[in-house]
Amino acid sequence: MQDNPTKLPDALTGPFRPATFALRMPPVRLTYYLEILSPWCYYAEPVWAELQARYAGRVEFAWKIALMNPGDFPVSRAQCDWFYRRSGTITRQPRMLNSGWFDTQFKGDYTAPNHVAEAGRDLGINDDRLRLALTSAALEHGEKIGDLKVAVAIGAKQLKLNARKLRAAAESKAVHQRVAASTAEFHAHQVNQRPTFVATDAIGDKAVFSGLVKIEPLTATIDAMLADCAGYQTFSAHHGQIPNQ
Repeated sequence: MQDNPTKLPDALTGPFRPATFALRMPPVRLTYYLEILSPWCYYAEPVWAELQARYAGRVEFAWKIALMNPGDFPVSRAQCDWFYRRSGTITRQPRMLNSGWFDTQFKGDYTAPNHVAEAGRDLGINDDRLRLALTSAALEHGEKIGDLKVAVAIGAKQLKLNARKLRAAAESKAVHQRVAASTAEFHAHQVNQRPTFVATDAIGDKAVFSGLVKIEPLTATIDAMLADCAGYQTFSAHHGQIPNQ
């Protein structure tokens, strides 16, 4: 199941916003672009969970896969561990991540777990559970989820899914096309860091946070967007449609 982007009123493309508009509920949407093996996405997961809890019913949440290029991955476990020490120190993580997932045979191609995570949607898993199970298996326990068979087995076991159906979906053209499309959408924002959070609202505002794993900038922006949308709705109730002339 793909997320459908909100179509904003045509008037929002001009220099003036309309005095009244059909305010969709919820009025703010937050899209989280991620990669299953990204340590920075792993560090951002508590923030994502807190945002969903704090703004439940007021903000629409969606995650999308943004594949990394093979050259973005470390070339050895030693290099991977160095990156983990740097990121873990910067974010003050109490535990070292596990580089056991790294395997030279994949040559930087770790698309398999991302396709499995996306495939879960075809089996009714539209929340975070499947992708988090895969991330945890790799970054906490060193499981080699770059192998499609391993990724499928972990996902099927953790979520009690039919492994055959999950693998078939992960290998399907539809899933590969969705992942390619969401990755292209990510790049269209002219960013290259994961996680990236894109906040949009019903009056046409957009804020992009690329590479940040702190909650404060996101909550400040979401609060501002919610307040602005509420203000537009209030004005519309009192003053009606914009004059034609």
